[in-house]
Amino acid sequence: MPPWLTIVACSVPMFMVALDNLVVSTALRTLAVELKASTSDLQWFVNAYVLTFACLLLTAAGLGDRFGRRKVFVFGIIVFTASSIACGLADTTGQLIAGRTLQGFGAAAVMPLSLTLLAAAVPERKRGLALGLWSGISGLAVAGGPVVGGAVVDGLDWQWIFWVNVPVGVVAVPLVMWALKESSVPDTRVDLPGMALATGALFGIVWAIVNGEQDGWTSGRILGMFAAGAILLVLFILWERRAPAPSCHSASTGPAPSC
Repeated sequence: MPPWLTIVACSVPMFMVALDNLVVSTALRTLAVELKASTSDLQWFVNAYVLTFACLLLTAAGLGDRFGRRKVFVFGIIVFTASSIACGLADTTGQLIAGRTLQGFGAAAVMPLSLTLLAAAVPERKRGLALGLWSGISGLAVAGGPVVGGAVVDGLDWQWIFWVNVPVGVVAVPLVMWALKESSVPDTRVDLPGMALATGALFGIVWAIVNGEQDGWTSGRILGMFAAGAILLVLFILWERRAPAPSCHSASTGPAPSC
């Protein structure tokens, strides 16, 4: 398989996900008018995505190592595309927040595994170039998010910030299935306690960060969530040191580990 096709197959879904990190922020004023959204609703249009995306990254990578990275990668693309349709069809703030939550779930499977699949598929002598191109495309998506969001909102309805993901997802799934080979870490077991502890720790810390400005950084709820996240993170580290099948594999457990 030509290296450039492998790079495209890994980068297109990643570009879609990275673009969506910022494109919605540009449309918040329009969403406030069209959906009669409150300030809290507008925050959750962004935060629902951020929370699920950040909290499930490690879990998605671990599931990819166990069940097959390409399978989980494709599953993430399908979930992200389907949730983009749900967001585009949303008539209420609750429906849009639910759709954004599912988008974050799909994105958590796409982002880490796109890089892992690329590293495993490209010959070592070309790996540096491939990873550099992957990083450049990711940076382009981050830089272009506000521009694309503003252009779509000004020229079309706000729903199109989600509908544009659909043709990308439809093309990406067969492209990935054709261009990328399956890979996994042999003899890997799912570390459910480790995944639960990591997800809980990340949820507490990320939730506190995204709500700190609104509730006050010294408020009891914010400090409590930081503390809970820190405690769970310590428990996660202690568990990983003694777990028979830790969630995060070292480089010696298999080629191109996901975490």
